[in-house]
Amino acid sequence: MMADDKLVGVIGGMGPDATVDFMAKVIAMTPAHSDQEHVRMLVAHNPRIPSRQHAMQGSGEDPGPAIAATARQLEKAGADFLVMPCNAAHGWRDDVIAATSIPFISIIEESASAAIHADLEGGPVGILTTPACFSAGLYQHELAARQREIVMQSPEELAETMSLIDRIKAGDQSEQVTEGLLELSEQLVTRGAAVIIAACTELPLVLEQSMFDVPLVSSTDALAMKTVDLALGNEPLPNR
Repeated sequence: MMADDKLVGVIGGMGPDATVDFMAKVIAMTPAHSDQEHVRMLVAHNPRIPSRQHAMQGSGEDPGPAIAATARQLEKAGADFLVMPCNAAHGWRDDVIAATSIPFISIIEESASAAIHADLEGGPVGILTTPACFSAGLYQHELAARQREIVMQSPEELAETMSLIDRIKAGDQSEQVTEGLLELSEQLVTRGAAVIIAACTELPLVLEQSMFDVPLVSSTDALAMKTVDLALGNEPLPNR
């Protein structure tokens, strides 16, 4: 452990496999030669947080209070900064910020930055995502602020993507699921996407760059990389 390392608070469980994948990516990205050189993570694995999809559709319980409570628990336990490896849950980012006094690192901001760096020619960014993330306008707002054109999915494509993501959440990481998501991605490329953001942390469980002819940005990877840099002191923590 280095003197300037930080304790990461992970608001997890949305979903469980995605949280474990995020932790694995943090471990894989850390240049460690011993146990003691790895990133310290305090993980609140809370799959009881209400569905972000149902809440955004107006048919389910508001997950904001549970997300905020989880964030408070992590800060109270000693976390220096917070991350949340779930894209749609960032629709309740303000709840986290209002409930805590430590920095919160946005997966949306990190993924948008990674997409821009992946295509320096400034081409359109395709967003492969869920209905809740789309409805919240998370990537639309972030990429518009960076003056980058966006290729979004149609309502039918979003519904099909969500159906496949639900299968992943249920443990199905089959070739059929992967092929379905690749077909949906290809539709974004056909409509002009020069880079694609896998804007749901279940997607990197079945998709990888070798399957694509354009750059693929894993939101999980983008957040994990930033987490490692901040935790090891390679970058200073941002201001609140």
